[in-house]
Amino acid sequence: MDTRLDEIDRRIVHALMDDARTISAPTIAEEVNVSPGTIRNRIAQLEDRGVITGYHASIDFEQAEGHLTNLFMCNAPVSEREAIAQQARIIPGVINIRELLTGRRNLHVLAVGADTEDLRRIARSLSDLGLEIEDEVLVQSETTQAYSPFGPGNETREAMLTDFISLSGDAEVAEVTVDRDAPVAGMSLQEAARRETFTDDTLVIAIERDDTVVTPHGDTKIRPDDIVTVFSRNGVTDETITSFRSSEVADS
Repeated sequence: MDTRLDEIDRRIVHALMDDARTISAPTIAEEVNVSPGTIRNRIAQLEDRGVITGYHASIDFEQAEGHLTNLFMCNAPVSEREAIAQQARIIPGVINIRELLTGRRNLHVLAVGADTEDLRRIARSLSDLGLEIEDEVLVQSETTQAYSPFGPGNETREAMLTDFISLSGDAEVAEVTVDRDAPVAGMSLQEAARRETFTDDTLVIAIERDDTVVTPHGDTKIRPDDIVTVFSRNGVTDETITSFRSSEVADS
């Protein structure tokens, strides 16, 4: 069951996403006009309810002895996906696993290897679990940011990048939240392609909607508040990102 958050909870989550290492309870308390004790209690409650699941360092593995980071996009039988994901976690070198609810490439495995041979070892281990590796790419860099709708009220609650990954070459993957009056809101993917809203090499590979992941097809319509995952081998353009933002924000 999901957990309803009030404004204080949202601001806590935003602050921790922005800088969990140095932010303090008194600092958050001052921003939201409550006591530090209230903030500490709320953080404990968010942890107990599974909203906050951990605090992690962001590591540049290329700087750490030149290690390689690779994203394996795998197909797993739906009935076995969760069990296989748990098994994949213990493979040396695997650092992150993302399960998608439906469609192909429904298991994304992020792994770090000392060299290409080490990555091949990880690939063999994944295959031994019964995973079909449909594609894989070297990750160049990854950035994250706090979820703006949980931020202070004077921040614009607009469609923004919620995640962004640079892959090998110029390829990029971006997650974008669709604003209510964005140009693409209400469009089908076919219509967006016909209007050349996206570049020819841009693919919508997943849509998260109401706690479910929709496998996109040509007749799939993009709705406000969807979280859309976009992939482009030549880089996700500003024009593509702008199409998910409100007209007012895009023109500013």
